[in-house]
Amino acid sequence: MNFEYSDEQRMLADSANRLGADLWPSSDRLKLLANFDDLTARTAAQMAELGWLMLPIAEDDGGLGGSAVDVMAIMEGVGRHLIPTSYVANAVLVPALVSGDPAAADLLAAIGEGSAKAAAGLLELDGGYDFGWVECAATGNGTDWTLTGEKLHVEDGADADWFVVTAKTDAGISLFLVRADAPGLTVSRFRAIDQHRHARLKLDGVTAVLIGEAGAALPKVELAVDKAICAHLAEAVGSMEAAHAATLEYLRTRKQFGVAIGSFQSLQHRAVDMGIALEEARSMSYRATLSLGLPAAERRRVVSAAKARVGQCGLYVGRQAVQLHGGVGFSDELIISHHLKRQMMLDCAYGSAEHHVARFVAAA
Repeated sequence: MNFEYSDEQRMLADSANRLGADLWPSSDRLKLLANFDDLTARTAAQMAELGWLMLPIAEDDGGLGGSAVDVMAIMEGVGRHLIPTSYVANAVLVPALVSGDPAAADLLAAIGEGSAKAAAGLLELDGGYDFGWVECAATGNGTDWTLTGEKLHVEDGADADWFVVTAKTDAGISLFLVRADAPGLTVSRFRAIDQHRHARLKLDGVTAVLIGEAGAALPKVELAVDKAICAHLAEAVGSMEAAHAATLEYLRTRKQFGVAIGSFQSLQHRAVDMGIALEEARSMSYRATLSLGLPAAERRRVVSAAKARVGQCGLYVGRQAVQLHGGVGFSDELIISHHLKRQMMLDCAYGSAEHHVARFVAAA
């Protein structure tokens, strides 16, 4: 595949790298995480100032109408510097879910200017990664709705002011907008090993606003999730790139028996294999991102193939980086361990490799 960023996309990529280097330098990782709340707030404010939050929002919704490739340029920098941001859930997934509905206009404006955050509750107990498995029930008369049920995992939802959730009406699976402080809503927050903060939702007669047409949500959910997956694929590639570069530097400088360990042929072979996996993942990420405008069945097939393979490549690169650093590679003091933890979580986000292999086959 012959692919190149445009001049504007290269500027986006450069600005993402500058923001990451300024706010999240790898040498100060542990000290930065100790000041997590203040620094993530500064990061979000700068993203809003740079226009990144408005970028994925459609022009008809008051945004900049940026493309998935624009988002990819940003997310590679996010992954390279391990920026713990809710950008994908807040600025990519939610706008794709609620786009075109007047009831969500104020929310989209708030997301774009950085004054509110949103996340999506789409998964339920016993449903695995199947977004069509919905037992959360919606009761209403067409204008007034209440929701009762649970959402097992809300990606990057711990700090959300709003939630977009799926629920079942008489017409089928529908989308609803819920305030985080709505009576009857219980939000259980938790932090994962990569420092990202997620949530679980329990809804007990929670007042909600219907988004879009009742019963017509599933195709929109699948497309929105595929857009989020592609953004995370780019993040995984950026993280792999940084882990590979740090490992090459370590092989050049770490000495045993009076010579750099990078002179040992067996370690050279492993470093080359890491580079091959990185470039394979990069190509798969590009292919998936460029497929988002294809018919649904073809899009699902390409995105799932990329999700499964990039996850495998990311785990391979992360594990090899840790092993080639030796025992110190497992320590929190070294950035390599943080890249591996993020790759582990990215592999699970929006579906494991096994889930996407099955989806790939089903879309054939």
